[in-house]
Amino acid sequence: MSYSEAREHTPGRLHALFADPYRAFENDTDERQLHIRIMLHTLLARPIAHGQITLRVIHGWENGGFEPEDLQHADFHLNSLADFHAAAARFAAANRQNAPLPADGSAILAAPLADAIAGAEAEGLTLNEDIRETPARWPAFEGGLALYTLFKMYHRLVYGEDDTYRCSQCETPHGLREIHEFHLEEGEFALLAPLNDEPDAPYLLVLHESQLEPIEQLLRDSLPLFEPV
Repeated sequence: MSYSEAREHTPGRLHALFADPYRAFENDTDERQLHIRIMLHTLLARPIAHGQITLRVIHGWENGGFEPEDLQHADFHLNSLADFHAAAARFAAANRQNAPLPADGSAILAAPLADAIAGAEAEGLTLNEDIRETPARWPAFEGGLALYTLFKMYHRLVYGEDDTYRCSQCETPHGLREIHEFHLEEGEFALLAPLNDEPDAPYLLVLHESQLEPIEQLLRDSLPLFEPV
């Protein structure tokens, strides 16, 4: 197991802005709203302006379920709040019509998990069913720690979390990323950001489909503050 694949509770770019980012967004923190707007400017407003953000809307897990093959998603490129609204409108229309929610064909957990297991077995590692089917045991094979870290992020975004903020590092298909995860009363989401402000590096904004409306409202209230007058 390589701990270079992922690390929990690592210092990220918000540690350069706040003395204690783990307390900066709690409800009883002074200047909490200012902290939220600074965070959104740093992690979201600038990348949107440069066309670096993809919105990933997840769905499929419910009633405590967490099978990798059941987690679905739809990705949307964001250049503006209008793009976010268009994505939210597609989900709202599907819900109104009792139609299937938008979903891309690729499996964000199941496919890379199958590839990692196949690679481990090709190297001669024997993996029993308990290892395959228990996310906490995925770190037993190469690539499994990163997949387990992403699994936990997705699980918390679906089922909720007590901590308002956490920062991790994780290997992704786009390289090493900081995972900034927020569970605020205004809404829950995660931002996967490059470790440095690389000009063209992609960012990923992840949220459950139930959070589209509250997060759109949060962005409408906050992002215009960063636009030139």
